[in-house]
Formats: sequence, structure tokens, C-alpha cells
Amino acid sequence: MKRVVWPAVGFVLLVLGALVLLTDLELQIVRWFNCGPIATAAEKNSEVCKRLN
Repeated sequence: MKRVVWPAVGFVLLVLGALVLLTDLELQIVRWFNCGPIATAAEKNSEVCKRLN
């Protein structure tokens, strides 16, 4: 491969890794708000929160 291709491949892999990491963090934050200590009793008893526990 040419020298220009390797940095581009590295950049694409870096961006994809960052997207995966940020998506996981976002899901954890959303779950904490929806099912965590500040959630209402109805939200904590929802099917989604029951599946997560």
C-alpha cells in the first residue's frame, strides 16, 4: 500500500473506536437517568429497567 493509505486507515479506525466508546457512554448515562436514583417509581418498575437489572 502507499504511504498515504496507512494514516487514512488509522484515522478511520480511530474515529470508529471513538464512536463506539461514546455510544457506550451515552447508553450508560441514559440508563442511569431512566432507571437510577433520580428516576420515578414508575420508571424504575418499567419493563426496560427490569430487563437491565
